Amino acid sequence: MPDDQKDAPAKSQGFGTRLTQVGRPGSRAHGFVNAPLVRGSTVLHPNLAHQRSQGALRHEQALVYGTHGTPTHFALENAIAEIEGGTRCQIVSSGLSAITTPLLAFLKTGQHVLVPDNVYGPTRRFCDGMLAGLGIATTYYDPMATAEALEASIRPETAVLFLESPGSHTFEVQDVPALAAVAHSHGIKVMIDNTWGIHFFQPFRHGVDISIQAATKYIGGHSDIILGAVTVATDADWARLRDASMALGQYASPDDCWLALRGIRSLGVRLKTQMQNGMEVARWLAERPEVLRVLHPALPGSPGHEIWQRDFTGASSLFGVVFKPEYSVEAVAAMIDGMTLIGIGASWGGFESLVLPSTGSIHRTAGSGRFGGEIMRLHVGLEDPADIMDDLERGFACLGHV
Repeated sequence: MPDDQKDAPAKSQGFGTRLTQVGRPGSRAHGFVNAPLVRGSTVLHPNLAHQRSQGALRHEQALVYGTHGTPTHFALENAIAEIEGGTRCQIVSSGLSAITTPLLAFLKTGQHVLVPDNVYGPTRRFCDGMLAGLGIATTYYDPMATAEALEASIRPETAVLFLESPGSHTFEVQDVPALAAVAHSHGIKVMIDNTWGIHFFQPFRHGVDISIQAATKYIGGHSDIILGAVTVATDADWARLRDASMALGQYASPDDCWLALRGIRSLGVRLKTQMQNGMEVARWLAERPEVLRVLHPALPGSPGHEIWQRDFTGASSLFGVVFKPEYSVEAVAAMIDGMTLIGIGASWGGFESLVLPSTGSIHRTAGSGRFGGEIMRLHVGLEDPADIMDDLERGFACLGHV
């Protein structure tokens, strides 16, 4: 075998194997297993000609200035681009920044964006606040809209179709290929918040142009960093995204990037275990007499389950639980307060189980999201499922006391 092919990865390598290799020199390189943590602001150059030549490489992984990225940033960007199936990735300061940066990059005054009615709350606030202030209009559409229904909402000035599939708190799975095809027929860019679907949904195979990850979640995996990532698949989209990111001064701590790289090494086994744990707990909850339905894309009857079966290869461990109508907001709060193992907290994707009530978090303006009862959102972590269900049992004992 030629020397230049000895370290070439086999095309048939599995996801877990690839996660051990991405963003580092390789198994047969001389040196430490992990790439070093590189911090820095000022970059020195041997002469002015070199400084000027590097400055022209703002779209490349070149050492120009700290905000352009360090080798630690570049390693993480390469790893996430590999996971998402894209070509280039921009690391930003948070999951919300991963949403707002491409929206600002691809929208301008007088244009229009289509956003699903089930979108992450801060995304809605950004659209209704900052985008509106910039003269950019937002229309919220039913997340289960067909391609025909979506086309009726498209205007001449529509520039972006935003997707979040599954959606925050209510987990509707959108028909991404059909919606993307309609958008592209009108010259509209398609963005997706793919945080729930990391690895299990390959966005660029289904017509997406820009894929967003809250790297705070499963990529970090340990609830101790805040990061975002935006991945694209074309040079033109990369140039526009990169220019906007630098213009906005987007920057992420290299320490957090290094921790995210470490989290990636165990991402495959965590996703697999948490999917199995989540499915076991979701099926158990679906049989409870207090529960009206479980909003888990992998369960029959959940909105868009058939689309999930078609387009996804697995499932996250975040889902919603709808209680029967006789249980009030106060009853659900009592249940949550009655648990001792499952934490009460925002975010998800870490090793620990978490719960939040959805009342106060669901804001709908397009008439979607009627599920027949109060909802709580559950993230299933790496604890033993039997212990998680025991804790939920403790909570159920408090549910009927209000």
